[in-house]
Amino acid sequence: MEELNLEDWQDPTVIRAALARKRIAVVGMSSKELRASYFVGFYLLRNGYDVVPVNPRETEILGLTCYPNLSEIPGSVDVVDVFRDPGAVPEIAEEAVAIGADFLWLQFGVISPEGVSVATNGGMQSIVDRCIKIEHARYLGRMHWLGFNTQQIKATRDQA
Repeated sequence: MEELNLEDWQDPTVIRAALARKRIAVVGMSSKELRASYFVGFYLLRNGYDVVPVNPRETEILGLTCYPNLSEIPGSVDVVDVFRDPGAVPEIAEEAVAIGADFLWLQFGVISPEGVSVATNGGMQSIVDRCIKIEHARYLGRMHWLGFNTQQIKATRDQA
C-alpha cells in the first residue's frame, strides 16, 4: 500500500470546491447527539446544506431519512463525508465512484491510502484528515467573518 502524504489531500482549493457543493452524504452519521458525526450533520444542515445520513442501523436522523448505503440514496450526491473506520473506506470509495459523487471527504483520523486511490482512479477528488465543519467555519463561516485564512487580517486600518 502506498504512503499517503496528507498535505497532498488537504488542498485549500479542493476544500473550497467541495464546500461550494450542496448535497453531502454523511457516512456513519449517528443519531446520538454527543457524537461528532451528529454535530457535523446538524451544523451542515443549519448552514444550508442538503444532508443525507448514511447508516444501516438508523432509519431517521435529524428528521431526515437515513439510508443504509450510498447506492440507495435517490438523486445525486456531491460530497461523501466519511465517519467510519479507515478499513471501511475503500468499499465506501467504490460506492461513491459508482454513484458519481465528486468528492470523498475523510474526517479527522480516517486515513486510507487505498480509499483515496480508489476515489482518485474513479475521477473523484479527496480531502483527508480534515473536518468539514471546521473547514466550513474557516472558509465560509464565523472564522471567515473574523478574517482567518482569508489573507485579510492586517495590522493597519483600511483608508477610506
